[in-house]
Amino acid sequence: MTKSYHIAVVGATGAVGTQMIQLLEEAATFKIKQVSFLSSARSAGQTLSFKGEEITIKEATPESFEGVDIALFSAGGSVSKQLAQAAVDRGAIVIDNTSAFRMDENVPLVVPEVNKSALKRHQGIIANPNCSTIQMVAALEPIRKKWGLKRVIVSTYQAVSGSGVTAIRELEEQSRAILDKELFTPEIMPVKGDKKHYQIAFNALPQIDVFTENDYTYEEMKMVNETKKIMEDASLQVAATCVRIPVVSGHSESVYIEVEKEIDVEQVRATLKEAEGVVLEDNPATQTYPQAASAVGKKEVFVGRIRRDLDHPLGLHMWIVSDNLLKGAAWNSIQIAESLIELELI
Repeated sequence: MTKSYHIAVVGATGAVGTQMIQLLEEAATFKIKQVSFLSSARSAGQTLSFKGEEITIKEATPESFEGVDIALFSAGGSVSKQLAQAAVDRGAIVIDNTSAFRMDENVPLVVPEVNKSALKRHQGIIANPNCSTIQMVAALEPIRKKWGLKRVIVSTYQAVSGSGVTAIRELEEQSRAILDKELFTPEIMPVKGDKKHYQIAFNALPQIDVFTENDYTYEEMKMVNETKKIMEDASLQVAATCVRIPVVSGHSESVYIEVEKEIDVEQVRATLKEAEGVVLEDNPATQTYPQAASAVGKKEVFVGRIRRDLDHPLGLHMWIVSDNLLKGAAWNSIQIAESLIELELI
């Protein structure tokens, strides 16, 4: 008899929570006997549709997790820190989409195409990496396996949906105001909690999250530290510059890598063409390359513009694109749940 599972979504009304619910509706690899939609007290009492049934949203409390098998968290780090352990204590496995536990040495940080086996070490909580990290390591891991990996330098071009629905609304409102030659006051971007706010419409902001003491932002340091943890290589050299651009969804990345063995571009293309979860879109002759607009709504990571560095014999450049709300968040979380079931860890 096939087992069925009670799944809870914490942050059910948010941008990522909404995607999680849609993916659960489509899930074909495991059976769902019950869903619980959990949110703040403000959203409790509202209803959301799931497979034709209206489900009432409940306030997330420790008692909410009684009988839950898998709890998908995407309601902010403070909520995860407050409630994740309570969910584990009641028998649930927590898959957390926030940064709360990512660098905890007792918590696996997992991209299933890269380090699925790390799930075997879980102690109740599994962390979903940062969206920009996920798509990059998914594309780089097939290369690392064959040619090794010494250095990564990445510049990101990240969509405003990574900052939530209010950031999307601000982009839309600013764009209208500028086109209509009206005045506006930035209130959210680049970081709602920081001192200054700048225009995002028709602009590019080289700040995602607040700055750390070393002048890198927290987003940039997430990419550095998470990449090393996922690939289990503390000696890997990683540097990042993270930029917010006026795109609603779909993160793009310009990535330069240095490998350990002599590399052939055609072999790299062939390797990525066969890689799990990766789609190769790379033909300069036909102007074929990944674009954020065409990646939206798709679960894969798209790779193109693969070319040798002109000076370094082991250097390689590429362009990586993915839907930040799907592979970068909700879909990777669902894949982790599928992997737990596949590996009989639940």
